[in-house]
Amino acid sequence: MKNKQKMSALANSYDEHIRPLLDAIDRLRHLKLMQEGIQLPTIVVIGDQSSGKSSVLESLAGISVPRGQGICTRVPLTMRLQDHPTLSTPKLQLEYRNKTVPTSEEFVADAINAATEEIAGSGKGICSTPLTLVVKKSGVPNLTMVDLPGITRVPVHGQPDDIYEQIASIIREYICPQESIILNVLSATVDFTTCESILMSQKVDRTGERTLAVVTKADMAPQGLLEKVTVNAVNIQLGYVCVRNRIGEESYDQAREEETRLFSSDPLLSKIDKSMVGIPVLAQKLMQIQAACISRCLPDIANKINEKLNRNTTELDQMPQNPTSFGDAIRAFIHMLSSAKESLRNILIRGEYDDDSNEQMHGRARLADMLFKYSKELPSECPTSQKEFLIDEIKVLEESNGIGLPNFMSRSAFITLLRRKLKHISDTPIEFMTKVWGYLDDIVLKLLMKYSDNYPQLQLPIRRASHNIIEKMKKRSLQAVKEMIEMETIADFTLNPDYMKTWKELMEQQESFMEAINKTKKPSMQENLREVINKSKKPSKIYLNGFGEVEIEHLRQYSDSIVEQAFDMRMRLTVYWKIVVLRLADELALHVLRCLKVLVEDEVELEMVNEVVGTSANGIEKMLEESPAIASKRERLKKSIELLKESKQVVANIMDRIRSIGE
Repeated sequence: MKNKQKMSALANSYDEHIRPLLDAIDRLRHLKLMQEGIQLPTIVVIGDQSSGKSSVLESLAGISVPRGQGICTRVPLTMRLQDHPTLSTPKLQLEYRNKTVPTSEEFVADAINAATEEIAGSGKGICSTPLTLVVKKSGVPNLTMVDLPGITRVPVHGQPDDIYEQIASIIREYICPQESIILNVLSATVDFTTCESILMSQKVDRTGERTLAVVTKADMAPQGLLEKVTVNAVNIQLGYVCVRNRIGEESYDQAREEETRLFSSDPLLSKIDKSMVGIPVLAQKLMQIQAACISRCLPDIANKINEKLNRNTTELDQMPQNPTSFGDAIRAFIHMLSSAKESLRNILIRGEYDDDSNEQMHGRARLADMLFKYSKELPSECPTSQKEFLIDEIKVLEESNGIGLPNFMSRSAFITLLRRKLKHISDTPIEFMTKVWGYLDDIVLKLLMKYSDNYPQLQLPIRRASHNIIEKMKKRSLQAVKEMIEMETIADFTLNPDYMKTWKELMEQQESFMEAINKTKKPSMQENLREVINKSKKPSKIYLNGFGEVEIEHLRQYSDSIVEQAFDMRMRLTVYWKIVVLRLADELALHVLRCLKVLVEDEVELEMVNEVVGTSANGIEKMLEESPAIASKRERLKKSIELLKESKQVVANIMDRIRSIGE
C-alpha cells in the first residue's frame, strides 16, 4: 500500500507539468504529424525475448498484458498511461485501424490478443501496424511508451524464417530518431554485453545518452548485479533501475512490497543505491526523462513544423495552372449541369426512365408509393382516447361549460377536441416529408455524381452542393408542413358541400339514439311503470350508420342536453375529420410536386454554380482542366498544410503554458 501511495504521490507531483506535455505529443501523434517526416519524443521499450519486458509494463500500468513463452508482443503497442486520481473505476480502451474498443482490467490481455490477431493474423508472425492502449487510472504514472516485439534470432514453428530481420526493422524504425528515448529491458541473468537489444541500441545511440536500462529478475541473479550496474560496461548514460518481477498470483501491491523487502534485506541487492531500485523509481525517472525530452524537443518540433508549413505553402502557391480556354471549361460545366437536370426532370417530374435502370431510381413511381403509404397511415376514422362512445366529447363539453342557454354547441369545445385529435397524427406528415427528402437526397446525389464522373475534381464540391440543396429545401419543406398542421388547428372551415350533406344524414339517427337511451322521449305514467318493471330490458347497444354497433349504457348517467351535444359534436368531427385527412394528403402531394419542380428547375443549378464556380470564374477552369496527378498533389499539399497548421497551434499552446509556468 505504501508503494502504491508513493507512486500516486509521484504521479500527482508531475501531473500539472507532464500531463499537458503528454497530451500535446499524443495530439500531434493522433494528427499523424510523423507522416510529415517530423519525429516526436517517444519512449521506446525494447528487449530480448523473455527479458521481462511485459512484466515491467504490467508493473508500471498496474494491469495484465499478454506474456508467456515466445513473442508476446507481435505489433507495436503504444501504452498511454494517464493518472486520474478521482477515477474510482479504471477506464481502458484499445485504438487501432480507426476504431476504439473499450475494455477492462480483467479482460485487457484478451482484448490485446484479439486486436493483435486482427492486425497481424492468428499465427506467430509480427506486423508493423501499431496498436494503442489507453489506461486512465488512479495512481499510474503519466507516461506514453511504445512496446516493441521481443528480439529473437531463432524462428519457432509458425514464425517466418526472417523473423529476426522483421523485428530488427521495426525496432530500428522506432529507435533511430534522435527524439526517441530507448528503455532497454535487460535480464539480470544474462551478460549485458551479449544482449541483442544492447547491440541494437548502441548502433543508433553510441554515446548512450538516449538509453535507460531496466534490469529485471534481480531476485534470480543477485550475484554481481551491483558491479554490472555501477561499472556500466555497455555505456548506459541515463542510468539503470533494478526491479523485481511480479511472481505467480501476487497482486501488484504485494509485488511492490516484496520488491521493497528484497532490495532492503537481501545481502547483495541491499547494497545497490536506493535511487536505482524499484518500480516507483523507474516511474519517476521515466516521467522526468520524458518531460525533459519533450521540453527539449518542442522548439525543434516547432521549427520543423514552420519550415515544412512554409515549404508546402510556397509549393502550393507556385503550382502551375494549365493554360486552358475558359469558354471550353464553362461549356463543359454547363453541358454536365444540363444533362443532370434533364435526367432529374425525366425521373422526378415526367416519370421517364431507362428500361434497365434500378427501380429505386424510378423517382415518380417511388414517390407515389410513399404518398399512398402515407395516406394509409393517416387514420380515416377520427382517433379517440376513450373506448366508450362519446366520452371524449362529453368531457370536453363539461370542461367548456359556462353560464348561458342550454343546448348550444360550443365552438371552442369543438376546436379544442379537434386540436387533440390532430396532435395524434401531427408527426405523420413530418415523418413522411423526412422520408421523401431522404429519398431525394440519394437520387440527386447519385445523378450528380454520375454526370460529374468525368470530372473527379468537381465531385467534392458537387457532393457539398447536393447536400446543401437537400438540407435547404428539406428545412423549408418541414416548416411548410408544420404550418399546414397549424392551420388545421386554428379554425374549422371547409366549403366542401359533402360536409353538410353527410352531417345531416348522420344527425337523422339522433332521435332514435336518444330514445334508446330513454332520455328524450317523455313517457306516460303507464309507460313509467312499464319502464320500472322492464328496466332490465333496456338496450345496452345500438347500431349507427358509419359507426356500427356502439355501447350506450354508460351514457344514461348524463343529462339529455350534454348527450345530444356530444352526439352532434361527434357527427361533425366524423365528417370534418375525413375532410382534414384528405386535405393533408392532397396538400402534401401538391407540396411535393412543387418542391420537385423548384428542385429541378431552380435549386440544382443555383447551388451547383455557387459551389463549383463561387466568386471566382477561374475556379471552374482549374478544377475541370487540372490533371489527376496535379490535382492529387494539390490535395495532398492542402491536407498537409491543414495538419501542420493544427499541429503548429498545439505546439504553440503548450509552449505558452511552459513559459507561463516558468514565469
